[in-house]
Amino acid sequence: MQITSAMKMVSAAKLKKATDAITQMRPYAEKLQEILSNVSSSTKDIEGGVFSKVRPVKKVLIIAITSNRGLCGGFNANVLKGVLSIIKNDYAELNAQGNVEILAIGKKSTDYFKTRGKIAKTNTEIYAELNFNNAAEIAQDVMNDFSEGKYDEVRLVYNQFKNAATQIVQNEKFLPITATKNSDGNASNNDYIFDPNKEEIIINLIPKSLKTQFYKAMLDSQAGEHGARMTAMHKATDNAKAMARDLTLQYNKARQAAITNEILEIVGGAEALNN
Repeated sequence: MQITSAMKMVSAAKLKKATDAITQMRPYAEKLQEILSNVSSSTKDIEGGVFSKVRPVKKVLIIAITSNRGLCGGFNANVLKGVLSIIKNDYAELNAQGNVEILAIGKKSTDYFKTRGKIAKTNTEIYAELNFNNAAEIAQDVMNDFSEGKYDEVRLVYNQFKNAATQIVQNEKFLPITATKNSDGNASNNDYIFDPNKEEIIINLIPKSLKTQFYKAMLDSQAGEHGARMTAMHKATDNAKAMARDLTLQYNKARQAAITNEILEIVGGAEALNN
């Protein structure tokens, strides 16, 4: 009970910092992604438009983001189940051909997919110092693989932080970039003014947006991990307290029964001597 209570307090302290980080990043990342999706339809003839080029899907990379440690309820299990569901429902044929690979972020996904999936790369060190530069390096490697034709589609699976008790598993298409849809189902096409010119802005905007999207996913996952662990340790502490109360009650009943038996034996012995 003391251990789980201490872990709960540690996670609560870390959660505050992680929550502030994702709260500040999310509006910027979502707006940048919206702008990127809106202009992606006009990038096909531009050098930077390689990331919006849709090709026949022959090989897929799934980025599975989990934590390095457990004791956080179903946080990691939900992501792993989500990845397996995607493989089974969307890429069963490609998986049978060995054309579905996993980029495992976090020790839990690395350990899980060592025997269950084809791991392309792993990274368990990023949580030691999670910042934009470290996340951007991973995203850049994935972008390079996509631009070189190693993968035709890249998906991102992670826990989105909603609150301390709720994390929502997200399945996002990381690459290629697709245009957003309006309520009528047509691609959104806002009239942007480009300065200095469309080509230069798009070539710089696309990589930055992709790196920001990946960094946001990492921040979401980190905040969700601390929230899930705090909630799990809170429940574990409550269960330990309830168990302690039950054991104390059982102990007291057993002690009282033993005392009663001893008193009866003494009384019985005294009566036998009197007789």
